[in-house]
Amino acid sequence: MTALPADPQADEPLIPMPALTPGALRTAVESLTPSRMPAFVSDLVDATTSAQQLQSFAPLRTFVHTWGVFVAIQRRPARAARLRHLEEVVSAGLEDPADAIAEIRKIHADARAEAGL
Repeated sequence: MTALPADPQADEPLIPMPALTPGALRTAVESLTPSRMPAFVSDLVDATTSAQQLQSFAPLRTFVHTWGVFVAIQRRPARAARLRHLEEVVSAGLEDPADAIAEIRKIHADARAEAGL
């Protein structure tokens, strides 16, 4: 698997980990990846609608979990770049994806822990 050059500065968080609330996550997504705002808003509307229909907070918890992990990954440029690279390796199908998939899982596990999930 192709390695990306290591840049110690690139692993420093661009922003502190926000609170796991829709408002704080919105601010973080706007700051880190403004192009993802339409998806964020759409997911929030869907989660809110589902929560109302189901009379359950589960869809909102799932929303906060998903976007909390996303922000935890994106706030560290080296980690975000590594994840994109690994996803490309898996998508290309030119290499055995086992190592890439294992590393993707580790990135997500580290991000969940960082987000407090």
